[in-house]
Amino acid sequence: MAFPAKYPQLNATALTDEARGVLVRVIRVAFPHPSFPDAPYERTADTILTEAEASTWFRVALTQGLLTLSHLAGGDFRELDDEEATAVLRRIEATEFFGFVRRTTVLNLYDDADVWEALGYEGPSFDLGGYVDRGFADLDWLPEPRIESYEHPEELVEVSRGPLAVPTASGAPDTSTHPGRSDATMAEVQR
Repeated sequence: MAFPAKYPQLNATALTDEARGVLVRVIRVAFPHPSFPDAPYERTADTILTEAEASTWFRVALTQGLLTLSHLAGGDFRELDDEEATAVLRRIEATEFFGFVRRTTVLNLYDDADVWEALGYEGPSFDLGGYVDRGFADLDWLPEPRIESYEHPEELVEVSRGPLAVPTASGAPDTSTHPGRSDATMAEVQR
């Protein structure tokens, strides 16, 4: 349920193409990937705008956040270079606006097929029979695994008696590190 804003004019807040452009720039600066095409960023901005249209609270938060960005940028946020834009975003990173943008971007940007292609991810494989027969060993950037046979005795060699039975100078087990255990219990463990 969307609650109306205190001032009715905020209920009718429309997000313009300019607001969409600023939002795309915010996402690109906050999640910088030079190899990603523009389309995933634009689709993520559209998703944010759609979610904002469904909620008065988020629409007002988004509108206020975009106005704040313009103010902090001293004009158009889109005209800032990456370093200046990042500095502006750091100033608002604790706001509801930025939290809304960050949450929605993380869930949508990295679930985009164009992003998967840019990252080399082939997508889910369950509908193609899984990864065992398709792509399980196709990583070309890892070295070939070293496969060696174990050529030592088949019997287990006791290296330590473990933390339960620490022998003392007299040869009796030390139960001080295990206050709930009696000497009888420690003797059973040593057998």
